[in-house]
Amino acid sequence: MKAIKRLLWVVGVLVLVAGIGFWERPVSYFNEALYLRECLSGVENHTVQVAGYRVHYLAEGPAGGPVVVLVHGLGGRAEDWRELAPYFAKAGYRVYLPDLPGYGRSEQPTGFSYSVRDEAHVVVGFLDALGLKQVGLGGWSMGGWIAQLVASEHPERVNRLMLFDAVGIDEKPDWDTQLFTPTTPAELDQLDALLMPKPPKVPGFVARDILRVSNQNAWVIHRAVATMLTAQDTTDNLLPGLRMPVLIVRGAEDLITSPRQAETMHRLLPQSDLEVFPGCGHLAPGQCAAQVGPKAMEFLRR
Repeated sequence: MKAIKRLLWVVGVLVLVAGIGFWERPVSYFNEALYLRECLSGVENHTVQVAGYRVHYLAEGPAGGPVVVLVHGLGGRAEDWRELAPYFAKAGYRVYLPDLPGYGRSEQPTGFSYSVRDEAHVVVGFLDALGLKQVGLGGWSMGGWIAQLVASEHPERVNRLMLFDAVGIDEKPDWDTQLFTPTTPAELDQLDALLMPKPPKVPGFVARDILRVSNQNAWVIHRAVATMLTAQDTTDNLLPGLRMPVLIVRGAEDLITSPRQAETMHRLLPQSDLEVFPGCGHLAPGQCAAQVGPKAMEFLRR
């Protein structure tokens, strides 16, 4: 009985410590649960040196399959593709999901510009480091802008281009870009309302920790946004020169990117397909993966 009581006491203490830890740092717990899910589902976890920076990436799907590389957006990470990437992997594609410098589990170099053009150079370096000669390239939001630059500067490396709720056209946002680095629960709610229709209510202790993490990474976001707002790397004049097939995906309820972004891209790319998904917002590749995935697969297989 003493041994059982001692065991129960130890278990109780561990549960209490875990509960306090979850209360204080829920984001860390959510991340670890996500990483465990990746591991159990066979997703590979790697790092590689690109231009002197440590770049983390995920990989899944058969090693010998045709290659798809997916680039996340501003403030994002490789795990943002966790709902969409399995559609490619299960269809036999080898999928690579890099964390851009400054994001996810990649290095945050203080001397890096975090401009879309310099991030595009890193993506090309990533392809070189892994020996990927030609890929299907996809990008989400800012990642779509980066993908457009890669496809324009290195068209021989991109056999198909996929743009998910992408930006890049010369158009100033009509909302406060400071919301990308919220500092209060109210600003976090405003950001969520821009990102998705009918956002769920975030518990107060979770919101507090999200704001803590946001504050830690705010300098990267500020630097990236500042370069994008200069409009020096916009793609209006680059898109007509692209010749590869292009898929343009947009959530109909996307409040981050205006309809003009997708419509202008479609007009400048006569070889493109434009797919608009009702009821989906800026997070369509994640929250609406069940609709987006089959269309993306149909595009790749055509």
